[in-house]
Amino acid sequence: MNRDICIHTWPCSYYLEPEKRWIPGKLSLTSTLLKFLADKNGELLVSLPLSSISEIKKESSHLIFSSITILEKEHLKHWFSSFQPSRNVVFNIIEHFWRELLLSQPGAQASSPQMTKGKELTGLMASSQKRLEDTAKVLHHQGEQFDNIMKGLDKIESDMDVADRLLTELEAPSWWPFSTKLWKSPSETKPKESASVPSPEAVGKSGVIIKIPAIISQSTELHAKPGKFTVFVSGLEISDSNSQLLHRFEREDVDDIKVHTPYEISIRQRFIGKPDTAYRLLSAKMPEIIQILEVQFSKKIEFLEDAMVFQSTRDSPQAEKGTSIWRAASGLIESVVHPGPSLRSGESSQIQLQMNQQVSEEEAQELRQILKKLKSIALDTETELERQDEVLDGLTSSVDRATLTIDKQNRRMKKLM
Repeated sequence: MNRDICIHTWPCSYYLEPEKRWIPGKLSLTSTLLKFLADKNGELLVSLPLSSISEIKKESSHLIFSSITILEKEHLKHWFSSFQPSRNVVFNIIEHFWRELLLSQPGAQASSPQMTKGKELTGLMASSQKRLEDTAKVLHHQGEQFDNIMKGLDKIESDMDVADRLLTELEAPSWWPFSTKLWKSPSETKPKESASVPSPEAVGKSGVIIKIPAIISQSTELHAKPGKFTVFVSGLEISDSNSQLLHRFEREDVDDIKVHTPYEISIRQRFIGKPDTAYRLLSAKMPEIIQILEVQFSKKIEFLEDAMVFQSTRDSPQAEKGTSIWRAASGLIESVVHPGPSLRSGESSQIQLQMNQQVSEEEAQELRQILKKLKSIALDTETELERQDEVLDGLTSSVDRATLTIDKQNRRMKKLM
């Protein structure tokens, strides 16, 4: 369903070779198809699969008009001109989706013939493993942030101890004989305090989750250029085609992410008193990124109308397909992992027959390995969640103690004024 979603539409003109004239209309792009509709009667003049394209070039018609030419494998050449907003923007977007389709074709063609239930199940479990690994990375980074917060609270508590001694010094009478010792103690502890400050660079660019090519625009579509979009556990990075950093969004700096279509998102960081920082990203691999962003920014991501259609189609048919695969192959997993008479007699013979026909020994071995990895990741995730629960309890008690200490010291300082 998502392959039929229109990614972009541009007003332009198409050169109709039989009539030797230019026809105004609109050029539309999906993830697999390029088509041109005439404005006058809505006639479909061009319907061109991206897989049939052999070359895309920028040329000039009659040495004046800037055009884009598309050459099919049958050596049929199509001319398009008068693009809005600009020829370069349209060329970059079409070329991006064409290249990504060509890169993805060999793997797709290799896996398409004779797709058995065993292969479908292996692919489904492999994608589940990748999603779980990505979630585990985000979870571990969240644990690191909790640890850094705990270190900061420990430093605040030590600073509160120093402030308590200074207040005791100020509250003591002038004739108190031990005042000099109290003044020396803070200076002795200061080097240790400064040495324990956690380095912000240590958290920095840890853990690349995924990196994809993308078409990037900031202010208007006139400046859309090819680049790269990287998702870290600690934030998001946007760079140009030469890998030069354009902008980095720290995870806490992202204010909202809008999903316009399955292939296009916008990221914004708000500011007071100056313009917001916003980028718009278009990529053929964006559906993979959106699934990860849903986990990382669950409260900040918003699906617009076109994206909601994609989300519903993604959830319903794919979910039904995945459920049918799991139901059909649940017995196979049980037979692969725990061989033996674990099923009823009627089902056992049927499942055994399916296993012999559709699951090879290599696929069974691969399923065992994936299941072991999934179990290991799940146990690590459970351990990390339990540890973070303990850290959160410690954070709560530390914050309560710090609040009480600050209130107490504020009252003492008011008495000294």
